Amino acid sequence: MHDTNSDTSTAKPGPTLMFLEAEEAHAAVERMLVANAAAFAQLGATLRAAPPSLVVTCARGSSDHAATYAKYMIETRIGILVASAAPSVASVYAAPVARGNALCIAISQSGRSPDLLATVTAQKTAGAHVVAIVNDTTSPLAEMADTLIALSAGVERSVAATKSYITSLAAIAALVAEWSQEASLQTAVAALPGLLRRSWAFNWQPVGTALQDANNLFVIGRGIGLAVAQEAALKLKETCGLHAEAFSSAEVRHGPMAIVGPGFPIIAFATSDVAGDDVRAASAEFAARGAVVCLADARADGETASATAVPAAKADPAIEPILMIQSFYRMADALSRARGYNPDAPSHLSKVTRTL
Repeated sequence: MHDTNSDTSTAKPGPTLMFLEAEEAHAAVERMLVANAAAFAQLGATLRAAPPSLVVTCARGSSDHAATYAKYMIETRIGILVASAAPSVASVYAAPVARGNALCIAISQSGRSPDLLATVTAQKTAGAHVVAIVNDTTSPLAEMADTLIALSAGVERSVAATKSYITSLAAIAALVAEWSQEASLQTAVAALPGLLRRSWAFNWQPVGTALQDANNLFVIGRGIGLAVAQEAALKLKETCGLHAEAFSSAEVRHGPMAIVGPGFPIIAFATSDVAGDDVRAASAEFAARGAVVCLADARADGETASATAVPAAKADPAIEPILMIQSFYRMADALSRARGYNPDAPSHLSKVTRTL
């Protein structure tokens, strides 16, 4: 339901901050890649020479969705297990971390949340090499880093993070490309700015039309694409007043799919690889039940037999999700305003969340 007491009165005609900041993502990624080229190369060489036994990620919100992307990228391209640290273990329980040779990747726009800092401190005390992927290079997190990757996204004033999320994904892709030395991935990362600019122009209005009067929906992806399904669901909550839940196309079959029936809305992100095949299969299954399925399919153009397709660029499957979320952001901004919300000022939210 629409919240008529939300911050809609502050909405102004013309482009929102969310629109303008998301539109700039291609330039932000280009700045980030140039600014950190030496750091990526050095870190990649260090990790090849002395591989960690474990990678631990530390993040919240959109940054934690970027950590999901890091998990799949590192586990599929490098083969090292990636675990997500629960910040409460350090900040609430003050539990020590066993010593080892872990790599700790902390991802944050502000670098100031107390529970994130407590977790990174515990990892560093236990001997982890800390990589901080952070936009605010004056933050405590940046000062704690053994390797600092500056997102270089510039000031982000809209509460809904867009360009900082995309630059986080791009930074992870660049890190893995240097670590793995995969020439195809390195080429894909270098092509990201141009592909992001192209993806921003894609028309995802059919998704907005499907969700105009919705209350609940599922967002599905799988593998590397799961991270953007999570991010899309969060943005729909934040900016559009929609109860959106993200699932893997495998996990959604373990119970949640029971509520999918005629008219139920679904957004699906299908990469061009084998993980995307399962998303396509789940989308077809849901469409056969009468669900309203909008499918971003990196393999297809136009209308499919089972779902309404929206355009998605075909590239290296590792970067296709980054391109899809860029197209999604433009649609989400328009949908937010169409539903009577101000995407720059979601109710009850602030730009920096300081969880303990």
